[in-house]
Amino acid sequence: MVITIIYEEFLFFHELSRDWIDRKVVYSTLLLYRRQLVLRYLSISSSVLTSKKVIKMSRPLHRGVPAIRVTSSSNGLLDSQVKEQTEKEELDRNQSSHRSRHRLTILLLKSSLVVIVILALTGSFWWTLSISTSSRGHIFHSSRRLQEQLVSDLWDIGELSFGTSRMKEIEFCPGELENYIPCFNVSENLDSGFSDGNEYDRVCRQRSRQNCLVLPPMNYKIPLRWPTGRDIIWVANVKITGQEVFTSGSLTKRMMMLEEEQISFRSASLMFDGVEDYSHQIAEMIGLRNESNFIQAGIRTILDIGCGYGSFGAHLFSEQILTICIANYESSGSQVQLTLERGLPAMIGSFSSKQLPHPSLSFDLLHCARCGIDWDKNDGSFLIEVDRVLRPGGYFVWTSPLINVQSSLRNKEKQKRWNFVRDFAENLCWELMSQQDETVVWKKTSKKTCYNSRISGSGPSICSKVQDVEFPYYRPLQNCIGGMHSRRWVPIEERATWPSRSNLNPSELALYGLHLDELNEDTANYRIIVRNYWSLLSPLIFSDHPKRPGDEDPSPPYNMLRNVLDMNARYGGLNAALLEARKSVWVMNVVPTTGPKYLPLILDRGYFGVLHDWCEAFPTYPRTYDMVHAEGLLSLESSQHWRCTMLDIFTEIDRMLRPEGWIIIRDAALLIDSARVLTRRLKWEARVIEIESNNDERLLICQKPFFKRQPS
Repeated sequence: MVITIIYEEFLFFHELSRDWIDRKVVYSTLLLYRRQLVLRYLSISSSVLTSKKVIKMSRPLHRGVPAIRVTSSSNGLLDSQVKEQTEKEELDRNQSSHRSRHRLTILLLKSSLVVIVILALTGSFWWTLSISTSSRGHIFHSSRRLQEQLVSDLWDIGELSFGTSRMKEIEFCPGELENYIPCFNVSENLDSGFSDGNEYDRVCRQRSRQNCLVLPPMNYKIPLRWPTGRDIIWVANVKITGQEVFTSGSLTKRMMMLEEEQISFRSASLMFDGVEDYSHQIAEMIGLRNESNFIQAGIRTILDIGCGYGSFGAHLFSEQILTICIANYESSGSQVQLTLERGLPAMIGSFSSKQLPHPSLSFDLLHCARCGIDWDKNDGSFLIEVDRVLRPGGYFVWTSPLINVQSSLRNKEKQKRWNFVRDFAENLCWELMSQQDETVVWKKTSKKTCYNSRISGSGPSICSKVQDVEFPYYRPLQNCIGGMHSRRWVPIEERATWPSRSNLNPSELALYGLHLDELNEDTANYRIIVRNYWSLLSPLIFSDHPKRPGDEDPSPPYNMLRNVLDMNARYGGLNAALLEARKSVWVMNVVPTTGPKYLPLILDRGYFGVLHDWCEAFPTYPRTYDMVHAEGLLSLESSQHWRCTMLDIFTEIDRMLRPEGWIIIRDAALLIDSARVLTRRLKWEARVIEIESNNDERLLICQKPFFKRQPS
C-alpha cells in the first residue's frame, strides 16, 4: 500500500510539472492535494498506531491464559503437555511474525515520507523553472508558501508515524518550578547588565520556555467558589507563608488574616479607614456623591497599579466597575498571584522601562496607592505612560506619604519630589481636582488645544505619527505625549455609560472598518455558542453546588469557574455573551499580535484586553485561569508558518490553567485532529465534538487533571 502511494505521488508531481498553463488551477490543485495528502497519511498513521495498541493490549490476554488441568491417564497428560508446547511455539512464531510485519510497515512508511518530500521538492522545482518568465514572478511566492506548508505537514505526519517513541507523555517539571514564569529571570537579567529595577523586566529569550508540566504545590486545593473565593483563599495555593504575613507591614496585616490553612481578606481592610471609606473619599474628590456614581461619571475600567492584593477592585466589582491589577514580577508573596487566586483580574506589568501592551486611550481611571513607583524618576516618563493609556477626561489617583503637606514641609527632599510631580502633571495638561491627606486626584484634559497653549519648552512634546504607535508591544518608554493622533480621542463624558457602552454605535464602529450588522452577528453567534457550552459542560463547571467557607472541596464534577482567558478574542464576543447570560466571570481578552488589531474596540466596549504573542509566555503565574478558550487561534498561527509549535502553545495553556480547569478550542477539523493527538502527551482528558452548522470545523473540549505532588 505504501509503495502504491509513493508511485501515485510521483505521477502527480510529474503531471503537475508538465501542465502549468493555468496558474490558478495549479494553485488550487496544490491546496486540495496538500489537504488530501495529510488526511491519507493521518489515516495510515492512525491505523498503524491502532494496530500497535491492539498488539499491546492483546499480549496480557495471551500470557494470562490459564493452564488446563487434565485428570486422565499419564499418556493423556503427556499428549496434553506436547499439545500445549506446540501451541505455545506456534503462538510465539505468530507474535514474532506480527512484530516483524509491524516493523517493516513502520520502516516503509518512514522511507516513503523521505521519498515523497524529495519528489515534492524536485517536482515543484522543475515546475517552477518551466514556467514562463512573465508568469513566474507572479506565482513564485504562493508556490513557495505551499511548498513550505507541504513540508511542514509531511513533517507532522512523520512525527505520528514514529509511534509511541515520539508520542511519549510530557514529563513533569521539577518541584522548584511550581511557580515558574517564563521570560522573568532576575539573575539572568542582572548578568546581562540590567539594574535600577529593570532586572524585573519581562525578557523573552530563546531559552525561556520549559516544555514540561508544572505541578501544583504539595497541599494545593481547588479554590473556593465565587464569591466565597474572593474573601478566602488556601495558603498552600500561593507562594506566601504565614510568617511572611505576620512579619509584613501594618498595611498588609490589616488586609489579611491567617486562619489555619486559609487567608481571610476582611471587607473593610484595605487602608486607613477601610476600602469602603477610601473609595468613598475618591468619589467625593472627583465631585461625586459616592463610588456608586462612578458609572454615571463615565468610569467603567480602572487600571490599579501595584494593587496590593486586589481589595480595592474587589470592593468596586459590586458597583460594576472592572478593575485590573498590574504589578511587578515578584519571586515571593506576589500581589498578582494572590489577586488572581481571589478571582480578580490581574497580570504582571511594569512601568520600569517598557510601555504596557495596551493601546493608547484605554482606561477611565488609573489608581496608585503606595504602589512603589517613583513618579518623579526617569525624567517623568512613567507619568507620560500614564497619560498615554488614560482616556481624555480620565482620572489619575495617587496615594502616597509624599503627598502629605505637613510631612513634606519638614523634609526638603520630599517637598522637592512632590513639586516635580505636581509641575510635570500640569505640563501634561492635567487638572488638579483635589488633594486630601495623602491622596491627590488629577483629571486629564479633554481638549487637544491645551497642549498648544503651553509655554514653549515647559513640558514633553507631542509624539510624531511615527512615534505615536497605537498598538505598542513592550516598546521602550517614550518621552513624548502619545495618543494625540488617534481617532479614538473621545472624552469619557461623551461616551455611553455602562452597560450601554458595550453596544457601540455605527460611527464608533466605522473607526475600525466595521458595520453594525457585523457586530450584531458576532454577538448573536456567541450568544448561541455560550448556550451550547453551558449545555455541553453543565453541571461539570457551572454547577450551583452550595459550599460554605471552610468546607472540604467536593469531588468533581463540582468545580469553580471565575477566571476566563480568551486567546483570540476578536471583538470580545465571548465576553459580551457571558455578561449577557449573567455569569459571574471576568474575561482576559487577548488579541494576538499576528491577527487583526481589534483590541481598542474591546477596550472601548468596557472590557479588558491585552496584546500578546502566543509564541511567548503570557505574563501570569501558573494555575491562574479556570477556563481557556481559543477560536481560530490554531488557524491563525498555521497561516504564520507555525513560528512556534502547537506543543509550545499547549504547554503554556497547561501552565496557566488550574487543576481540573477546562480548555475549549474551536478550529478547522484537520487542526483539531492534530490537537486531539497532542492532548494525550499533555495528559488532558479530551473529546472532539462535531459542529452541525459547519462541517469544516470541530470543537475540542479538554480538562486538565489534578495531579498531586508526592512527598519527596
